[in-house]
Amino acid sequence: MSSPRVALTFDTEHWSHPSTPDVQDRILDVLGRAGVRATFFLQGRWATAYPACARRIAAEGHLVGNHSHHHAPMSLLTDAGIERDLAEAQEAIGEHAGVDPRPWFRCPFGDGHDDQRVLAAVQRAGYRNHHWDVEPDDWRPQRTPIDLERLVIDGALAHGDGAVVLLHSWPPATIAALPAILEGLAAGGASLVGLDEVTA
Repeated sequence: MSSPRVALTFDTEHWSHPSTPDVQDRILDVLGRAGVRATFFLQGRWATAYPACARRIAAEGHLVGNHSHHHAPMSLLTDAGIERDLAEAQEAIGEHAGVDPRPWFRCPFGDGHDDQRVLAAVQRAGYRNHHWDVEPDDWRPQRTPIDLERLVIDGALAHGDGAVVLLHSWPPATIAALPAILEGLAAGGASLVGLDEVTA
């Protein structure tokens, strides 16, 4: 029986969150030491604010996707607004990360992931939305590293092959939990891969 594949994905957001290159670089350091390839959905405004980190993500071989430019709920935008927002983010990601994020996209807040109008507009912009299977809510202030370790490992292994885990690049608890998450998933027999390795 082959190892179940697990894709760790990180949403990077400038929006209203305390986001510093230190935390994000530490995530990349941990992934690099473990030899793990992850997926980062970059918000366009984030890429503009942290160009060195955006370029490092791509340079180290992680898959780069588009997480919109303004981090607005997609269902509140018109079709033209969705396409414009994705185009602005694509331009910023291309300029600062040096890669084209197409066709990888994730709706901010997950809003619109099941809305056919939103998905059609996203597709016209050259993207496909990629939701998640395991959501430990690492953005909640009350989440501890131990909480995240348990929720991610148990959730991913229970899901089985192809589990997509949603994490964020800015919560302090996420970087604190990440080494144990990687160790626990490996101990559980999981193979950690990019989203493109579990998605057709």
